[in-house]
Amino acid sequence: MKVYKTNEVKNIALIGSAKSGKTTLAEAMLFEAGLINRRGSVEDKNTVSDYREIELERQNSVTSTVLFAEYKGKKINMIDCPGFDDFIGEVVAALRAADTAVMVVNAQNGVEVGTEINWRHTAKNQTPVLFVVNQLEHEKANFDETIRQLKSQFGGNVTLAQYPVGDGHAFHGIVDLLQMKMHKFSDGKVEVIDIPATEQDKAEELHNALIEKAAESDESLMEAFFENGTLTEEQLENGLKAGIISRGLYPVFCLSAKQNKGVGRLMEFIGTSLPSPNEMPGIKTTGGKLLKCNASDPASLFVFKVSIEEHLGEIAFFKVFSGEVTEAMDMINGSNAGKERLPQLFAIAGKKREKVEKLVAGDIGATIKLKSTRTNDTLNSPKNSDDVIVPIDFPSPKISFAVKAKNQGDEEKLGARLNEMHKVDQTLEVEYSKELKQILLKGQGELHLNIAKWHLEVLDKIAIDYIAPKIPYRETITKSSTAMYRHKKQSGGAGQFGEVHMLVEPFTEGMSYQNLYPVRGTEQHTLPWGGKLVFNNCIVGGAIDARFLPAILKGIMEKIEEGPLTGSYARDIVVNVYDGKMHPVDSNELAFKLAGRQAFKEAFKNAGPKIMEPIYDVEVMVPADRMGDIMTDLQGRRAIIMGMDSEGNYQKIKAKVPLAEMNRYSTALSSITSGSGTYSLKFGEYAQVPPDVQNALLKAYEEQEKEEE
Repeated sequence: MKVYKTNEVKNIALIGSAKSGKTTLAEAMLFEAGLINRRGSVEDKNTVSDYREIELERQNSVTSTVLFAEYKGKKINMIDCPGFDDFIGEVVAALRAADTAVMVVNAQNGVEVGTEINWRHTAKNQTPVLFVVNQLEHEKANFDETIRQLKSQFGGNVTLAQYPVGDGHAFHGIVDLLQMKMHKFSDGKVEVIDIPATEQDKAEELHNALIEKAAESDESLMEAFFENGTLTEEQLENGLKAGIISRGLYPVFCLSAKQNKGVGRLMEFIGTSLPSPNEMPGIKTTGGKLLKCNASDPASLFVFKVSIEEHLGEIAFFKVFSGEVTEAMDMINGSNAGKERLPQLFAIAGKKREKVEKLVAGDIGATIKLKSTRTNDTLNSPKNSDDVIVPIDFPSPKISFAVKAKNQGDEEKLGARLNEMHKVDQTLEVEYSKELKQILLKGQGELHLNIAKWHLEVLDKIAIDYIAPKIPYRETITKSSTAMYRHKKQSGGAGQFGEVHMLVEPFTEGMSYQNLYPVRGTEQHTLPWGGKLVFNNCIVGGAIDARFLPAILKGIMEKIEEGPLTGSYARDIVVNVYDGKMHPVDSNELAFKLAGRQAFKEAFKNAGPKIMEPIYDVEVMVPADRMGDIMTDLQGRRAIIMGMDSEGNYQKIKAKVPLAEMNRYSTALSSITSGSGTYSLKFGEYAQVPPDVQNALLKAYEEQEKEEE
């Protein structure tokens, strides 16, 4: 493969709702470019993009696929992304590498849930967007309604660059408003002809609207438009590109990827009119520097995706953001200071790998056998080794299951495999919870986690069960209480003796401690699981030697990890040790540790102990007509509605919801909204559970302890 200059490279991400035809479009583009000599299909399970076993079985994409096509002197790098929200992490990563998002829209269904979800991510990243209305050959295709929905949802910057002649089975041509020509399709061939007289008025009107929109992107172009009433071909191209880059214009193309109608013209437009990497604003580093895409600068590349391929191992996909990279080049990982050598460089198209010797700024490639480089890492030449490109902000998990190997002998293998899966998919998180004594697998939805289960069971032969994760409750006290405990043990020779008196009270920020006993010393400990433990030394007259106080604290810290109500961590407690007794021979640290532990346990039980539960801040995005159903469902989950807002045609509900009530919420939300609702959640605070919930938890814990006896 030739070495392409930065201005000869175009990077696009094919995004959109599931079943919109992204993989079929990618296949047609590869065919047009001559990379393949026969177009495969999703139904025949022979596309370049969907080659993994799970994708062949499901007949849809579950991970993104990096592809390339050489077309009319340009290299078009494509990333074919999944359409389901469960795999949105693949889209987020692809948008970091792409300079333009090609949003594929199904002409039968118009704007779908996936269209809107993907749109939000392009808006967050300020990624330019080109719309492609696909499947115009289908009998239920409705181009005009699709355009109406696009304009309604995404605004007046949605601008026709083409429109079809004939809908459904009658689709036989495209009027190109840039060329002002008609592309006529017949017997698998395309003929570029003059626009028929029947279409001339409509084409002229839409052509003028396109010119006016392009002129709006630049003041000088607007002046030229007002002066001449039109723009030259060069001015129109410059205005289009400026408008696309600034998101002031979203051109709409139309085609049938399945019948390969209009695909070549789309690729031609991508090559001539979509921005090259050096025309984009640049990427920020964690140090605040703006890294421009310049081939003459020191080399920096960013790893946006890692994959594990059969017979090859781990592949790192990257974009060169500046400089040039060559085979066997030594680089430094700006994220961890590790040294790496690029053993080989590839251009990738699914399973096809073409070896290249050099990649310049803006290009996308892959390499293998990196030692310590993962997704989100930056590799630099030694000249700029400190630069770290701002990492991709992957969405937080929405659902979690506890995962357990059915065969106890597979547990170690399961743990290793889960860690490998997280390397490949950053939105698939693994947590080994010491508190809950469970392995938690977290993801974007049930489909996401079910695909992970398929990989474990089918490819890795590790049979697993998913079970509901335990809730990390906390225990605390609501009033003051005193207790004493004497530990005395005699078994020949030196014995053990220690007596501890303590007063416990609830901790709140800025509180005044009790005034019954003088506080001679205070230690405040921030607990690893949240909350505080304050340890006050109130001993007077040497009742307990100061050297035994750390042992008393150690006993308390051991017991605070196992609250008396449900065995959960305790928090927000002040302990005042105010009296005790020692023995001149038998007192030692172990005796006082045990005495402190037992005294704390007794005091805690008498201090109005309460269970606290994690409360999460939840944001739910739903169509306005589903608001009532969602509000009813949330209230049934003990939610407190904090507010409502609108975002486009969607309503955003903000609520505080106990984590215990969010199990399988993604499935419930999808059922209520027919898949059109989305949500996010993050930890907010701990709050006391209602009395009825506490009683149920206490009863369940008692039954669990009986079973374990």
